[in-house]
Amino acid sequence: MFAVPGDLGSPTGGYAYDRRLMELLPSYGIEARHVELPGTFPHPTANDLETTEQLLASSPKNARLMIDGLAYGALPTELIARLDRRIIALVHHPLSLEAGLSVARQTALKLSETNALKLARHVIVTSDLTRRTLLCDFGVPDSVITVAEPGTDPAPRATGTGMPMQLLSVGAVSKRKGYDVLIQALVMLNDDSWRLTIAGALDRDPATVNELTAQISAAGLEDRVTLAGTVVPATLDRFYEATDLFVLPSLYEGYGMVLAEAMARGLAIVCTTGGAAAETVPDEAAIKVPPGDPAALARALATVLADNKLRRAMRKASWETGRTLPTWNETARRVAATLVGIRT
Repeated sequence: MFAVPGDLGSPTGGYAYDRRLMELLPSYGIEARHVELPGTFPHPTANDLETTEQLLASSPKNARLMIDGLAYGALPTELIARLDRRIIALVHHPLSLEAGLSVARQTALKLSETNALKLARHVIVTSDLTRRTLLCDFGVPDSVITVAEPGTDPAPRATGTGMPMQLLSVGAVSKRKGYDVLIQALVMLNDDSWRLTIAGALDRDPATVNELTAQISAAGLEDRVTLAGTVVPATLDRFYEATDLFVLPSLYEGYGMVLAEAMARGLAIVCTTGGAAAETVPDEAAIKVPPGDPAALARALATVLADNKLRRAMRKASWETGRTLPTWNETARRVAATLVGIRT
């Protein structure tokens, strides 16, 4: 069983990872029956926790029970202990590292996740950074952690448009994605020969969307910044094809699947060093800046936009790296081998 909170079709990297595992694990001898948990995690109500326990307890006693970390880290230890199952936690990134949380909520989530992970038979993470974070900050033994980086689908090399320069960011609009920092950086540019498209869900954090929309309007950038919302894959492919520079201003990334997608298309990249983003992309393919620093981001954007030779070199390095990224079959094979090795 594979328990995931909310709509499995949600357009985020974490849900995409879960969907691909569910699709491919049967090819490697693992039945991945989907169990949909309440969508309120990681902030469940008492009723949601009761429903969750009933759903998870419906699994056979001998079944492996993989639970997405968005829910698992918020489960009370008493509930987990009552399940008495072989639980595998799938952690995309620690819950307490989500941006926009109060200090009290961060502290509570870290304690909850620390205690929950102690009861997991095994933990699967999507990056080596998350492995190190769980090892150092959450007390998870290295012996029970498996790194299974997200796969990447082959894609044609992007051609871009050139003038005006097309910038693309991909990811749901939320505090953690740092789009407000990107708008601040764009305001600092002297060059106005650029256009930015942000492709990502607009319904996951309405307050942040409203703040971002107001910020764009106040800066007079409505004609140069497009909030495209959730788009179908064919439309996203067209966005990538027309892109000259990919920008990811995230405050933190557990891996940064969209960075891999950008490299699969050979795009020059400007990103932050927040979380695993700095490790996902080689230095030759990107200029990396500290998260939350609009001035540094503006300097990086100005440098890449003004230097055609540099941009070509970055695109070449990005394309070459993209050819070496793991496939989804390799990811599923690694997860399947881990699950098979978990005995009663």
